[in-house]
Amino acid sequence: MVFGQIFHQHSSDGCFINVNVGGFKQRMQHAVLNRFPQTRLGRLLCCSSKEAILELCDDFSPSEMEFYFDRNPSFFCYILNFYLTGKIHLADGLCVVSFVQEIEYWGIKERHLDLCCSNKFYELMELAEDKHWDQSSDGVQPHSSGSSTEELSASEENIEMFEGTWCADVRSNIWIRLENPGHSTSAKAYAVASLSLVIVSIVAMCVHSMPDFHQVDVNDREIENPVLTFFENLCVLFFSAEFILRLAVAPSPRKFLCRPLNVIDFMTVMPFYVTVACDLMDDGESTDLGNVGKVVQILRLMRVFRILKLARHSAGLRSLGATLRHSSSEVGQLVLFLSVGISMFSVLIYFVEKESRESELQTIPVGWWWATISMTTVGYGDTYPVTPAGKVIGALCIVCGLLIVALPITNIFNKFSKFYQRQSHTE
Repeated sequence: MVFGQIFHQHSSDGCFINVNVGGFKQRMQHAVLNRFPQTRLGRLLCCSSKEAILELCDDFSPSEMEFYFDRNPSFFCYILNFYLTGKIHLADGLCVVSFVQEIEYWGIKERHLDLCCSNKFYELMELAEDKHWDQSSDGVQPHSSGSSTEELSASEENIEMFEGTWCADVRSNIWIRLENPGHSTSAKAYAVASLSLVIVSIVAMCVHSMPDFHQVDVNDREIENPVLTFFENLCVLFFSAEFILRLAVAPSPRKFLCRPLNVIDFMTVMPFYVTVACDLMDDGESTDLGNVGKVVQILRLMRVFRILKLARHSAGLRSLGATLRHSSSEVGQLVLFLSVGISMFSVLIYFVEKESRESELQTIPVGWWWATISMTTVGYGDTYPVTPAGKVIGALCIVCGLLIVALPITNIFNKFSKFYQRQSHTE
């Protein structure tokens, strides 16, 4: 006799099967199971071979018509209630992730949740997803250089790396004070001093650009302001000493040099020394060094990287960097959407404006510029449509730009909020 005949040897609705879940036994009617034929127990009634039955249960006794399941017996009471009422309820004391795994095993869908439990279920699922996202976005890698938290925190793993190295105690004490401002009063004082010099350096750089502070020599050649030069040299010397000291006491110099914030620190001091070297080499007569002045100007512009040093003292800036790093998909979608919209509206505005002599939108490249500033809602007003059809297209361009920019921004903002909350909690 085949297994399909075992099930159907009696045609009445009084046929039963015996279910054994982790030692909990229950006799269930065929009619009750047939109400939900897509569930695991409902599919058992359609099996015609032992192999098919064993794909749905862990063991089977054909003589007793008993099916064995190695699952949570206490949760099976909720499964029985589901077959009787058609609704599933959250299990008390059971993790929401385990609950989802259990109902997936028994073939029950989330739509069968009763109204009294559905809101709580989705709230718990959202919390579980947020926690999982935090762990995955953090990389859960103790030695990863991509985590913004690890850039500023002297973790236990880093402290353990000092064991067995030269001057381990001294280096670890210096390292933790340099990396963790909350470690002690001296660490806080150093952090305040470092932040103050960063601000002084930025202010000096801004003041240096003001004509009132420019000075000239007897030959009417522009020279450096001595006061600003003093503050510039003081800040660079401090940043250099800080970088060298942190590199000397770092548990792993190679990993230290690969971290983004340390690369920024190096970029803030490197232009100064290269500029000094170029000034010493350029005597004003050598034709081979005719472009040294331009190189020096470019290097001086690189002092703007000092602004990024504020990220070492700001949880918000570090969270912003981490958000951009982990939002490559959303940022890519935003760029793609804008590119498509800009390409489409630039062509449309060109065809409706090219016949008008008053319009400046006479080429598609100019239309790109107009579409870019319109879709991003900047609107400089340097180029604008003048024909009625062009104004209609301009209105559509602005509305589409608002929608396109708003779509991925929500996900990016949510990621920033989570990074910032975690960073603030860590500090």
